[in-house]
Amino acid sequence: MTCPSLLRRTAVDGVRQGRLDGCIEPRWVRERSSAVRVRSSAARERLQQDDARAQFVRFVVVGGVSSALYAVVFISLQGFGAQVANLSGAIASTLLANEMHRRSTFHAGGRVSWFTAQWEGGGLAGIGLVATSLALAGLHTLTGDVGTVVQLSLIAAVTGAIGLIRFVALRSWVFSPAARD
Repeated sequence: MTCPSLLRRTAVDGVRQGRLDGCIEPRWVRERSSAVRVRSSAARERLQQDDARAQFVRFVVVGGVSSALYAVVFISLQGFGAQVANLSGAIASTLLANEMHRRSTFHAGGRVSWFTAQWEGGGLAGIGLVATSLALAGLHTLTGDVGTVVQLSLIAAVTGAIGLIRFVALRSWVFSPAARD
């Protein structure tokens, strides 16, 4: 098969077969793809370690996922008022985040039960809920009714600051191997 005939095939078939069916692949392409595989493998391996840096990266990723859930719930329930939407979003995102932290961030699935993670991690998240509720109330007092984007931006800023404190507390208290031994 010649290279032009390869172009008529779908890209998925070529990738799935892992070859270019008779086309001569330049050496630099082979070397580059090999180097990319090595780097991505090393990065994956690095992120699976249990040191503070790897845990913090996983913590931030979980925070992004749970914040996206929070935003969806907050926007969906905005019609019931900012405080109801904030509480509902906080509960949903906290349940998800605590479980993801237990299993992925801190690799504590075998050490810490679901209930313990929710109870202790949820208690820490309660501080964040109080802080975001106060921030929303202060915003509404100072400026009146503002848009959803402004409210979500304020919540993101407050949550980010509290998240740093929460990371330290979860790492050293809730999911610490030493605390459970």
